[in-house]
Amino acid sequence: MKGRLISRSHRKTWMLAWLLIAGVNGVAQKALAQEYTDTRTTQELGVKSDNIIPSSPSSPSSPLLPENPMAQVTSVSQLKDVQPNDWAFQALQSLVERYGCIAGYPDSSYRGNRALSRYEFAAGVNACLDRVNELITTATSDLVTREDLAILQKLQSEFAPELATLRGRVDNLEAKTAEIEANQFSTTTKLSGLLIVGIQGRTNNRGDVNPRDGQKDTDDAGTNINLISLAQLYLTSQITPRSYLFTGLLDGKGKTTPRFTNSVSRYDVLLGYEFPTDNLIVSDLNFHWLVTDKLAVMVGTEGVSMPYAFRGPNRVESAATGPLSYFAQRNPILNMGYGHGGIAIDWQFAKRASLQAIYTSYQPGNPGKGSGLFDGTTTTGVQLLLTPTDTLDLSLYYVNNYASDGCLLTFVGDDCLTTVNTTTGKSAPLQTNAVGATLTWQISSRISAGAWGGYTKSYIPGQSGSVETTNYMVFLNFPDLFAKGNLGGIYVGQPPKITSSDLPIGNNVPDFINTGLGRAGGQPGTTTQIEAFYRFQLTDNISITPGIIHLIQPGNTPDSDSVTIGILRSTFSF
Repeated sequence: MKGRLISRSHRKTWMLAWLLIAGVNGVAQKALAQEYTDTRTTQELGVKSDNIIPSSPSSPSSPLLPENPMAQVTSVSQLKDVQPNDWAFQALQSLVERYGCIAGYPDSSYRGNRALSRYEFAAGVNACLDRVNELITTATSDLVTREDLAILQKLQSEFAPELATLRGRVDNLEAKTAEIEANQFSTTTKLSGLLIVGIQGRTNNRGDVNPRDGQKDTDDAGTNINLISLAQLYLTSQITPRSYLFTGLLDGKGKTTPRFTNSVSRYDVLLGYEFPTDNLIVSDLNFHWLVTDKLAVMVGTEGVSMPYAFRGPNRVESAATGPLSYFAQRNPILNMGYGHGGIAIDWQFAKRASLQAIYTSYQPGNPGKGSGLFDGTTTTGVQLLLTPTDTLDLSLYYVNNYASDGCLLTFVGDDCLTTVNTTTGKSAPLQTNAVGATLTWQISSRISAGAWGGYTKSYIPGQSGSVETTNYMVFLNFPDLFAKGNLGGIYVGQPPKITSSDLPIGNNVPDFINTGLGRAGGQPGTTTQIEAFYRFQLTDNISITPGIIHLIQPGNTPDSDSVTIGILRSTFSF
């Protein structure tokens, strides 16, 4: 009797193995049955996605808190995407209802068409074999029957060619994997990068420049069609399981200048991937350390700035694959100071709330006067990021900046807020306090809306008066527009504008542009930017994005011609 029982158990084991090949495709054992998230990111100039604590923008909680897998199903009817007319329905029904060793995904789906990994196969077989052993141990009568053997023989015969093909494919994959492992770039360092090439040109226009007196006296000298390129390489070196060193190399060619002088609209047409360099430079050199599961630290001499350290609520923010202009990437307040070296932290203090903070210097490696870690242009910032619901993201931020030359280094709109002294050739320094907020709303899987606003108030240390600026943007994003992976966007906003300036006479920019005297007053006009783009995602690594940008009253100058810029951006990433 014992020998017969053992023999029957062996037949039971083989039968379940074959049934799993026919029916377990797409099913993982309980511990593996959870959603898989696409974690691909693009790291680029000012818009890198490698936040200190990695976070999926589509999830309201930190990825450190995985979803709970679905409980064991007891009936095949609980799997919402399995129908009675499916070819493997009976096999599934037997595995689920007779042996109780199959689990689905958290959304009650089975996903029978998904590719099955060897790990998942092993997990599924193990779960069913455990059930078989349990049946044997308890000497239940629910053991193998002649009908089971008949089904097994039928399946074995029917799928013999497929099984032979599968064995060959697995052998080929193992050989290729072994070759890749033997010739990989590094066991501890991952190489990634991107290349952006853009063609752009703008319409002929005249500006009211010298002086700004209501007369269009100057032609735009940069209206020829030209090329702009940006190439970046990144090395991510794993130091320990909880830390890594991030190194970036960058080379940029081409620019949208020349533009008007006298601080009139010089940054109105700046593109997100526009970063001309004389040669290859080190753009990033920083160390990331996950101190605890909820707290991470970044410290370095390059690439420590708010766009890198703060999580962006706009889920399509990217100069490579998102909006085209530099202004449309994020609130310009978050570009302030253009930090290079410093320290930043990211604290996930609740499931739907996180706090980021940073201290950074523009020239941390220069020991000269007005430079270094503490004496030059420095920036301190803090951001509170909230996700009240799965579809809402809200960020609130405060920035304190000291600009040794009066330029906030936002590279958008009114950027330099004090004039250059004609005698000394220098401009007065500024201390700035800035506040802002960004809100995004995922209306549906195909539409998201958002807006941001910002306000700055600056003063010359030790002197009276101040200068104030405002900016805003509203936008719509259309993920998967017309085809999966594509993206459309419409952005309308006002770049930073000096609304009032009553610094000591000679230092006020608006009147200095008007008359050269630098008396108190704000900008006479308001620039409005309208941007629309559509990204064609040709492959996982290649996209092409045509778009258009229209500027009304560029340079906050009411008598200057409007400007229209046409762009065709192509991006390759790996």
